Amino acid sequence: MASTHSEPVGRIVVGIDGSATSVAALEWAVRQAELTGSTIEAITTWEWPTNYGWAFPFPPEYDPKADAQRMLSDALAPVLAAHPDVPVQSTVIEGHPAPVLVEASRGADLLVVGSRGHGEFVGMLIGSVSEHCVTNTHCPVLVLRQPEGDR
Repeated sequence: MASTHSEPVGRIVVGIDGSATSVAALEWAVRQAELTGSTIEAITTWEWPTNYGWAFPFPPEYDPKADAQRMLSDALAPVLAAHPDVPVQSTVIEGHPAPVLVEASRGADLLVVGSRGHGEFVGMLIGSVSEHCVTNTHCPVLVLRQPEGDR
């Protein structure tokens, strides 16, 4: 059943890190937005790599913000093509994803994240960002598990 809302009535925030699970979370959120007449705010974050000890010289063309924007655009393109009527705002923010998503959840109707992303502990059932969001956000959270075949 298609939404009959003329103006967006809610906001769904989605955390995207380029992983298959975060893209699946985006797809789920867009379908939910269609059903509820909501807008999507797709957020990705970036940080300068940290090192302890020797300074590592970065090549002049290294631009983590531009890389994050490109990744987000690549993740959004097929979803936007399949769902052109869903309003989507994409945002790239410097910082660690957990506190950024918690802050973005203020005033949102729902936060959607994948259960695991590109973190260090790949074998965990729920990632550290997902866990932080579940325990700290200002709205309901949906944590989408990775499909069985993709684990």
